[in-house]
Amino acid sequence: MTTAARLAVWTLIVGKLVGAWGLTWDIQWHLRIGRDSFWIAPHVMMYAGVTAGFIVTFGVLALETWRTRGGRPRPGTIRVAGLVGTRGFHLAAWGVALVILAAPIDDLWHRLFGLDITLWSPPHLLGLLGTAINTVGTLLAATEVYPPRSRLRWVALLLGGALLYGGTRVVLEPAWLTAYNHGGIAFHTFAMLGALVLPIALVPAARLLGPRWAPIALVAVSLAISMIGEQIARAGFALVQPVSVIAEEIAKDPTSAIAQAAEIRAKTRGAEAPMWLRLLLPLASAAVLAVFDVRRRPALAGAAYGIALVALYGWSIGRSPAFAPLVPSAVETLAALVIAAAGGLLGGMAGRWLANALGSGAPRPRVDARAEAPLELTSPGR
Repeated sequence: MTTAARLAVWTLIVGKLVGAWGLTWDIQWHLRIGRDSFWIAPHVMMYAGVTAGFIVTFGVLALETWRTRGGRPRPGTIRVAGLVGTRGFHLAAWGVALVILAAPIDDLWHRLFGLDITLWSPPHLLGLLGTAINTVGTLLAATEVYPPRSRLRWVALLLGGALLYGGTRVVLEPAWLTAYNHGGIAFHTFAMLGALVLPIALVPAARLLGPRWAPIALVAVSLAISMIGEQIARAGFALVQPVSVIAEEIAKDPTSAIAQAAEIRAKTRGAEAPMWLRLLLPLASAAVLAVFDVRRRPALAGAAYGIALVALYGWSIGRSPAFAPLVPSAVETLAALVIAAAGGLLGGMAGRWLANALGSGAPRPRVDARAEAPLELTSPGR
C-alpha cells in the first residue's frame, strides 16, 4: 500500500503541474482569444490533470476501503462518506471533487451570463478552492507516505508548496483591475489582499520544509513553474492557432473586465516591467518572511510581509503608464500600509493554524542522544 500511495502522491503532483500550466495558458487564452468553447485546448489540459488526481485519490481511498472490508479503519486512517483513507488522501480527493463540480457550474454560468466573466465568479472561486484543498491534501499525503528525513518527501513538499502558493497567487489577479478602476487606497488592492491570503499558503509549506529560507525557495520554484507555463502557452498558440473573438466581446461590453485588461495592455505596451523586476518583487517579499522567520513568528513576519508588498508593488506599478495617474496620496498609502500589516498578521495566524492542523508545528531544537547538545532541525542555510 505504501508504494501505491507514494505513486499516487507523485501522480497528484505531476497532474497539478499539468493543470497549473493549463491554467496559465487558459488565462492568456481568455485575454487574447476569448472563451469560444468549454473544450478549448487549455481547458482540456487543465482537466487532464484534474482527472488524473481524481482517479488516483479515489483509487487509494477505494483500495483502503476494500482492505478494511467492514472492519475498523487501521491507525492513521479515517472513514468519511463510507470511504477509508488517511487525512491527506481524503483532503486531496474531496478537493478534486470540488474542482470537477465547478466545471459544469462554470459552463452554465457562462451560458447564462456571457463569455467574459471575472476570475472572481462563484464557479471559478469554487474550482480554485477545490484546487487549494487538493494541494493541501497532497502536502499532507506526502508527509504520510515518506519518513521525515526523506529527500523525496522534501522535493514533494517543495513542489506542492510552490503549487499552493502559485494557485493562491492566481486568485489575486483581478486585484489589478480594482486598482485601475478605483485608485486611492484600492491602488494597493493586490498588496492588501496578498498580505492576507499568501501567508496562508506559505506558512504551512515553510514549516513542513524546515529551512528558514523555505519561503524564498517556494516562491522561486513557483516562478519557474509559471515561466514554463508561459512557454507552453506560447508553443500552444503557435500549434493550435485559434481565431480570436476578443474584438467582438469587447464591442458587446466596453466596460467588461476583458475590455479593461485590453486597455491596460494597450497603455503599457512597450513599457512592460522587465523580467528581472517581475522575478525580484515576489522573491524580495518572500525574503522578508525569511528574515522575520515566518516558521516561528508567523504573525510578525506576515505583518512585515504586508508592508513589503505595499512598498514594492506600489513602487512598481506606479511606474506603469496605465497606473501612474492613479498613484495615491501619502495618507492613502499609509492607510494601505496599516491594512496590509493587519492583513498580514491575520494571514500569518491563519497560516499557523493550518500548519498546526497539518501537524507541522514550528521547528524546535532536538537533543542528540550521544552529544546531548541541542541541534537545529533546519538544514544548513541559517
